[in-house]
Amino acid sequence: MSIWRSAPTVEQLNARANQGMAGFLGIRYTEVGDDFLRATMPVNERTHQPYGLLHGGASVTLAETLGSVASMLCIDLKQNLCVGQEINANHLRGVSSGTVTATARPFHLGARSHVWHIEIRDERERLVCVSRLTMAIIEQRPKS
Repeated sequence: MSIWRSAPTVEQLNARANQGMAGFLGIRYTEVGDDFLRATMPVNERTHQPYGLLHGGASVTLAETLGSVASMLCIDLKQNLCVGQEINANHLRGVSSGTVTATARPFHLGARSHVWHIEIRDERERLVCVSRLTMAIIEQRPKS
């Protein structure tokens, strides 16, 4: 059974992602499963820290981007918005090139909050980063 309230295609998600930071970093959605969302990000000069490794901030950006969009797909956007409330990340392995793949799955999908577990893996499926993202679900305010 799917957790999604709306289920856009990967192409639709990528078209929207191109408009902001996700597009700048090269984040590309690759799969929408029944209970997960997956995306990739290149490890290159845009995502490196000074030592030539994947920047922890880029990993956190990937995790928050993926979890935020996943939350958005689970709510009624005519009544609610989802906003990031807290994120943490453990960086477990350095990566200097290639592509990393992130997968977001929910721990909790409540009426007022969502908690997501995001794993980032390298091309050899080795765990690079684990993150937990809490999203606040708030009511839409009338536009004035």
